[in-house]
Amino acid sequence: MIESMDDEKAAGFEYQPVQVLKGVGQAVAEKLERLEIYTVQDVLFHLPIRYEDRTKVTPLGSLQFGQQALVEGVIDYCEVAYSSRGRRSLLCHLSDNTGAIVLRFFHFSKAQQNNLTIGKTLRCFGEARRGASRLEFVHPEYQIIQQAGATIDQSLTPVYPKTEGVHQSLLKKISDQVLNKINQGFLLDWLPQQIIAEYHFPDLVTALSSVHRPHKHENVFALNACRTRAQQRLVFEELLAHKLSLLQSRRKIKQAKAIKLSVSKQGYSSFIDRLAFELTGAQEKVIAEIFADINHEHPMLRLVQGDVGSGKTVVAAAAAMAATNAGFQVAIMAPTEILAEQHFANFIEWFDENNCLLLTGRDKGSGRQQKLKQIISGECQIIIGTHALFQDDVEFRQLALMVVDEQHRFGVHQRLALREKGRAENSQDIIMPHQLIMTATPIPRSLAMTAYADLDYSIIDELPKGRKPVTTVVVSTSRRDEVMSRIEKACEKGEQAYWVCTLVEESEVLQCQAAEVAAEQLTAELKNVRVGLVHGRMKQQHKQSVVNRFKNKEIDLLVATTVIEVGVDVPEASLMVIENAERLGLAQLHQLRGRVGRGGKQSACVLMYQPPLSETGRQRMSILRETSDGFKVAEKDLQLRGPGEVLGTRQTGLMQMRIADIVRDEHLFAEVNKTAQYIIKHHPRAIKPLVRRWLGKAVRFANV
Repeated sequence: MIESMDDEKAAGFEYQPVQVLKGVGQAVAEKLERLEIYTVQDVLFHLPIRYEDRTKVTPLGSLQFGQQALVEGVIDYCEVAYSSRGRRSLLCHLSDNTGAIVLRFFHFSKAQQNNLTIGKTLRCFGEARRGASRLEFVHPEYQIIQQAGATIDQSLTPVYPKTEGVHQSLLKKISDQVLNKINQGFLLDWLPQQIIAEYHFPDLVTALSSVHRPHKHENVFALNACRTRAQQRLVFEELLAHKLSLLQSRRKIKQAKAIKLSVSKQGYSSFIDRLAFELTGAQEKVIAEIFADINHEHPMLRLVQGDVGSGKTVVAAAAAMAATNAGFQVAIMAPTEILAEQHFANFIEWFDENNCLLLTGRDKGSGRQQKLKQIISGECQIIIGTHALFQDDVEFRQLALMVVDEQHRFGVHQRLALREKGRAENSQDIIMPHQLIMTATPIPRSLAMTAYADLDYSIIDELPKGRKPVTTVVVSTSRRDEVMSRIEKACEKGEQAYWVCTLVEESEVLQCQAAEVAAEQLTAELKNVRVGLVHGRMKQQHKQSVVNRFKNKEIDLLVATTVIEVGVDVPEASLMVIENAERLGLAQLHQLRGRVGRGGKQSACVLMYQPPLSETGRQRMSILRETSDGFKVAEKDLQLRGPGEVLGTRQTGLMQMRIADIVRDEHLFAEVNKTAQYIIKHHPRAIKPLVRRWLGKAVRFANV
């Protein structure tokens, strides 16, 4: 364990740019940057994602279906074959004295074909698949063996994450160079010796050498499951680095000053009296936690999780009431104009309409300038908006509270930009706004503990009184007529329904076209049903007009893309049909299902799929049919998709782990948390190099 920062400087080679390595010029270095490899140390901590066993030759006769193996044999003959569709492939028939196999190449050159001649010995690595008459390797790696007894790898072969222009051979070549140097003492082990001894971990050099070049006798299945002691040492250290980064971030923000907001009983009672409904016990509990936070001179950092329809908006409104009663401003940020409009409609019910302002990208010219004046003068205290709140010309008089709704839909830089707008500096203190972050995407405990360790978090785990769980049914598209009949009957009874269109394509244009076609078909088929259409390419004014007509019961069936996932609140809507539901993730399906069941009527969600259903699709449908509990849905979603996908690609700054997996390694969290506190107290000098080693440039996201 290194205690002196002078020792860290002595180890400067690890911080040298990657260009110091042989074979890495400027062009290669630029490609390596895409893999977050900037320094020599980054090469060492760019860890394999799996391993292949090329240390022994498997006889062809003992090869099993699905097995990855190194094989060797003599070419019996080659042929060009054509499929029934006319697709050609080169088939190379290989045998040894135990059996035979076919090598299949769909893409091949004349030179390659001429080179693979009868009698040559090939050594190949690939995965055995079933062919027409025997096992096949499709596009295997191969080499022509000129003499018997050619050398074989003495260690298992690592497979690294790669990018365009960076191949496995390059990553192996540069990691070989660094591994040859780490025994010279340039790499410092920042994990305290007490921790290494307590958990029986190998030292850092031994762990890295073993993970990059595992001995041929290592169990490849244990390695691919990340169960070796060397891997566990690195998993532990990576989780520790993330934890330390988030704790440091939290401490840094908590050192800033915030405006202390106290709430009087009279002010709170007056707010409650303006509501047309009774708060749930869960809402009251979370409001009390918020009031306790903002009654301090340090910024609140609180994440509020609540399932769809649990009433997060009124919780945010209670916090806003505390700020406005004290004479300060509140910024409420929503990811879409529909959701911002929804919040604005609620807030003008609960507050003075003249004190609320909606700012979106639709505001232009003199109208926008007028709103900006109202914000900077303090004339309006509650400012609700979309990404428009990030613009440089938006200035607040004194922002005391920042509410970010559906936070995972914003990039970290955007949230930082808004937070900086509340920053007021004087000669002594930096004044920051209190931060309330809300999400209707329940975050599993394991993910929250890792990605949001810098936040306190509250859970609204109770639905408003009178709400009934939504019944979910799964049907094939072959039963579309039954679904249509169900819609017709529901609308005849005065109920309303949604029809959500999805597409495999990412193109918003194609998704909107699909919705337009569906709306035309449904209008033709359902003669007595008033059909409306809303999608992302409509002008916001038109979109909002359609949503308002749906709310006013002038439309019976609203056809939409997933644009209605958040922000559309129509209590009378009791039926949701999701077309091609197998194309959406669990969290998104759950969000869409949450658009119904908001009134007192029994509601239903129909998940319509195009057969055949994949195993993953079947699992998704099954969990949605079994439960309406968002947290159970989220846990399953995390298992199926992983943390980066659950948080959203723009939100993954701290979640792009090199070797740790927060689902698989959840059992380590308690020990990691304990170790983080120990290091902060006894080895604070280790924090910076540990975080730098594992997070690299991702550290810039840590305090957002």
